[in-house]
Amino acid sequence: QVQLVESGGGLVQAGGSLRLSCAASGSTVNISAMGWYRQAPGKQRELVARISSGGSPNYTDSVKGRFTISRDNAKNTAYLQIDSLKPEDTAVYYCRADIRSSVVPNMSFAYWGQGTQVTVSS
Repeated sequence: QVQLVESGGGLVQAGGSLRLSCAASGSTVNISAMGWYRQAPGKQRELVARISSGGSPNYTDSVKGRFTISRDNAKNTAYLQIDSLKPEDTAVYYCRADIRSSVVPNMSFAYWGQGTQVTVSS
């Protein structure tokens, strides 16, 4: 049982910055990768950034150089630092944690946070 709580969204002018946080609680020992996704109105949810349990990050091309994902395993928290915001970054940002099954080998389950709204004005 894992709960993800996101925070840090808001309304920011283009060029500004935000830092999103995702705090995991509950049974966190089986968390492997964590990631950030976003969904704009009328569009599919897309992967923004992902970080492995060992701290190796991956980014979608549209955010490389502007977004930074990190995690603090001691605090069971993932972060997304967003710089140089653009209006097209406006979306609901969701945190995801992949939880390994304790009974089925090579199976994992995705847990999602409630989402936090990021709005970028021009």
